[in-house]
Amino acid sequence: MNVLSYVLVYRKFFLVVFTLLVLLPLPIILRTKEAECAYTLFVIATFWLTEALPLSVTALLPGLMFPLFGIMPSKKVASAYFKDFHLLLIGVICLATSIEKWNLHKRIALRMVMTVGVNPAWLTLGFMSSTAFLSMWLSNTSTAAMVMPIVEAVAQQIISAEAEVEATQMTYFSGSTNHGLEIDESVNEHETNERKEKTVPVPGYSNDAGKNSSNMELEKNSGTGAKYRTKKDHMMCKLMCLCVAYSSTIGGLTTITGTSTNLIFAEHFNMRYPECRCINFGSWFMLSFPAAIIILFLSWIWLQWLFLGFNFKEMFKCGKTKTVKQKACAEVIKQEYQKLGPIRYQEIVTLVLFIVMALLWFSRDPGFVPGWSALFSKYPGFATDSTVALLIGLLFFLIPAKRLTKTTPTGEIVAFDYSPLITWKEFQSFMPWDIAILVGGGFALADGCEESGLSKWIGNKLSPLGSLPVWLIILISSLLVTSLTEVASNPATITLLLPILSSLADTIQVNPLYILIPSTLCTSFAFLLPVANPPNAIVFSYGHLKVIDMVKAGLGVNIVGVAVVMLGMSTWIVTLFDLSTYPSWAPPITNATMP
Repeated sequence: MNVLSYVLVYRKFFLVVFTLLVLLPLPIILRTKEAECAYTLFVIATFWLTEALPLSVTALLPGLMFPLFGIMPSKKVASAYFKDFHLLLIGVICLATSIEKWNLHKRIALRMVMTVGVNPAWLTLGFMSSTAFLSMWLSNTSTAAMVMPIVEAVAQQIISAEAEVEATQMTYFSGSTNHGLEIDESVNEHETNERKEKTVPVPGYSNDAGKNSSNMELEKNSGTGAKYRTKKDHMMCKLMCLCVAYSSTIGGLTTITGTSTNLIFAEHFNMRYPECRCINFGSWFMLSFPAAIIILFLSWIWLQWLFLGFNFKEMFKCGKTKTVKQKACAEVIKQEYQKLGPIRYQEIVTLVLFIVMALLWFSRDPGFVPGWSALFSKYPGFATDSTVALLIGLLFFLIPAKRLTKTTPTGEIVAFDYSPLITWKEFQSFMPWDIAILVGGGFALADGCEESGLSKWIGNKLSPLGSLPVWLIILISSLLVTSLTEVASNPATITLLLPILSSLADTIQVNPLYILIPSTLCTSFAFLLPVANPPNAIVFSYGHLKVIDMVKAGLGVNIVGVAVVMLGMSTWIVTLFDLSTYPSWAPPITNATMP
């Protein structure tokens, strides 16, 4: 028993050593560059899937192993760790830092929810829409972390308001039995959070035991201490939690900068197929926005039906008097919005820069008309989306936010400096350096696969798949990615599979976009488990959900997502990129396979 506990304590150490030793015969026996690169690939894949080492630490292994195996020199490997992607990421994080610093994200979210109304179904759609919109520009994790406290406040206000009304009615009818006030519904005891160590802790919430009150079972939620008066209240809390988690992920699909997987795809594709020049902010938005809208709407219907039922007659009934729940909900949202006060100068400047950045991204090279990049026709392809991001990002360090004053010995208050919209220290606290290193490691790994010939070898071995219909190949790759991303991080999954899928497309002479676009989109469909992605973990930590709740709901959203992506690949996405033919910018068959 002592030995077993010892092994469990040091399991990550033993896993690292075991993986390195078990796979070692591969490069020793075969002694080819392909085998040595495959050894590196398998080791990194194992560490990424098991997280035996931190993801960003594992991403540094190509810089160690490729020079030792003679696959790539150290200087060339190092150059792969900082690309155009990183400049784009820096500019976007500058925007995100200013938005969150000046609370513009909270104002946008509350205003959008106030606009849609307080009907439970419409309120849920309002939260989903505002969360998805914010997630287009902020990270999925920060969006979920920001919106979830607002959703929790609204849910608890609804529950407490109904409790007050019920208590008033009970007092009024005291001395007589009123069967209309008896609530037979009860909620099962909330199960212990069996994955507590893998979720994100939320300060201010504690675990309490359940209690019973007259004629009704009041459940103390293990995460928040909230009382569920009825099963419907519990279902409402589950619904609102999942809406935040899923919509923050769906919103990230719509823009190149919305999630790291989109950025990784764009950088990999533009490096592998430099003559294409078809993937930019505008083209990605045109292909992904319709898909995201459809997935968001169908997910809303699915979640609403699963937890509260879907009554079209009640939803669209005009002139209906607001219930106590709806009035309480509207009041708490209104109060939260009023706490922000009137819009400030800093928020206005941030909003203007945000709009300018989006417009410059869309108008750089829209495709159907010449963009502003045509002004620099002497240097085609030099200015990219990262150029725009850096331009706007630098302005956040330059534009004054407020004056800094001091009091002189004579008592006079004078200005001696100004504070910009964001400072370098604030930027550093928001910058995801771990993602930057992880992505750089993925680029280095992809370069190593190309240099060693492993990508061509894999593509050649996958060539029998060319006999299958293209739609079936897309479906298989989409399901594979969707399954893998539930247990591995999204960036690690897409980084690992992009070189392999690119080689497959080149080998079977299919437009690479036909396979890479759906695979990239499906990488974000990590909806099943609390540990599948950070937004899931954040909402799970509030204690309203069980793992089985997320599995049931996430399975439906996964099916919806894959189905919509397959629909898009056969309709609007095909027309955008002319996917029916093998393009001239892709390598010819003689370069795509082994001699």
